[in-house]
Amino acid sequence: MSSSRTARGASLALLSALSFGATAPLVARFGEGIGAFSTAALLCSGACLSAVLLGRIAPVAGAPIERVHVFLLVAIAIIGAGIGSTLLAWGLQRAGATTGSLLLNLEAVFTVLLARALYREPIGRRVVAALAAIVSGGAALALDAALVATWSLLGALAIAAATAAWALDSTLMRRLAERDPVLIVAGKGGLGAVITGGAAWIAGEPGFGAAPAIGLVACGATGFGLSLRLYVLAQRNIGAARTGAIFAVAPFVGAALAWVMGDRAAGAWTAAAAALFALGAYLIVTERHAHAHVHPAVEHDHPHRHDDGHHDHVHAPPFFGEHSHPHHHDAFEHDHEHGPDIHHEHAH
Repeated sequence: MSSSRTARGASLALLSALSFGATAPLVARFGEGIGAFSTAALLCSGACLSAVLLGRIAPVAGAPIERVHVFLLVAIAIIGAGIGSTLLAWGLQRAGATTGSLLLNLEAVFTVLLARALYREPIGRRVVAALAAIVSGGAALALDAALVATWSLLGALAIAAATAAWALDSTLMRRLAERDPVLIVAGKGGLGAVITGGAAWIAGEPGFGAAPAIGLVACGATGFGLSLRLYVLAQRNIGAARTGAIFAVAPFVGAALAWVMGDRAAGAWTAAAAALFALGAYLIVTERHAHAHVHPAVEHDHPHRHDDGHHDHVHAPPFFGEHSHPHHHDAFEHDHEHGPDIHHEHAH
């Protein structure tokens, strides 16, 4: 894959991880005394709100959502926004901010395996080494936390289940990565808010104050809405597996913020974890993958540029920059650096 496209995708994935990772300890703090369904509903509401605002402030190209994508979007909303967010909220209330943040490392493992199984994304030795380094960093943090943290088995299992739900959510979302991110994030957040809000009403969860509600909505806007937007854009460039692997930096961010907030003091294992996370991100950013491959004839609609070596059709008048519209590709073969984007989902 081209170095610029790889770097762009890796940077977006890293920013997504930073945005999401910082919210775990804050959700644990603001969500004290609030039901899990209510917490999830507020987070989803914030995600929907931020999607709409960002769409107006900083729009990006994306193909429209079509009828065939509606069922997939509903499934993603149920799995990721409904089930995943609720399990996270419930687990954080019992496992604590630091432990919860560390357990988020499991999502990277699940995502890479699912991306390989569903989309045949190539997982070479370099990506395996990167994932091993990142997961080892999470293990180092877990060892550090185990020295002082009080573990809750049920809370830990709930957060682990949440990461599995998000991994499936993220992998399925790969099919929507070329669509309008505003519609994806707003649709997922809005549907998730309706589902979890209805569940909170049915469960008879108690009311809550304005301050924690505002805090959770803000967490949803940044850690779920903004993060998901960046995640979708990263998938366009480097696919689901590599985006998921870099996203594993999020637990370190959450654990670091938990320490700052007084949850616990950093130990020697933390330095080792930071080095391992940095090594994993470096291996993915500097990955190179090139070989002769065939592009079959296809007609589709997705964001593209005319300087990427795959889109040489003309516009009258000429159009520059990224844009989206239905277009046709003739079959051809060539050899260049590439990643598992929409044009390079071939088998290896």
